[in-house]
Amino acid sequence: MTDREFVAERPSFLDLLDRVLDGIADLCRVLTGVALVVLTVIFGWLVFGRYVLNATPAWVEQVSLLLVMTIAFLGAAVGVHDNTHLAVMAFRNIVPGRARAFLVALTDLFLAGFGLLMLIFGAKLTLFKWGSEIPLIHLPEGLRSLPLTVGGGLIALFSLGHLLRLAMGRDQRTDFTE
Repeated sequence: MTDREFVAERPSFLDLLDRVLDGIADLCRVLTGVALVVLTVIFGWLVFGRYVLNATPAWVEQVSLLLVMTIAFLGAAVGVHDNTHLAVMAFRNIVPGRARAFLVALTDLFLAGFGLLMLIFGAKLTLFKWGSEIPLIHLPEGLRSLPLTVGGGLIALFSLGHLLRLAMGRDQRTDFTE
């Protein structure tokens, strides 16, 4: 194999980046799916305990709050990755192509900035609260804001990936109204 053939067969940086980001998004999907199943099971236990055993398990509320935070923030990050996040596309779709590309980039830039702010302030909140304990389940209070931190970092990462693809002319996203 010559050097030229070897270079041609290597995946490009963007292909590698896409595979890594797709893998992270798939991991987030699995984690949110598992969290949803666990949430369903513990609420089933709550109902069973309350109405059959006449003893309500008090820890369910605290665990369910952690699970809902995980589902919400990791799910939001996956939404950014898959381009299914909430966005106002009506105006973006009626403008000409170049203006539309600018608005798409602007949306990605805003999302990256918002995710970065979530990461920074979520990390500060997580570190600040890590020393105290969540009542009834005896876990660090910082776990409540950890999904905010991780989700914000992933939103920033996925948005920057979109911006990089857009800048290199390899963005293949389409809006749902097209």
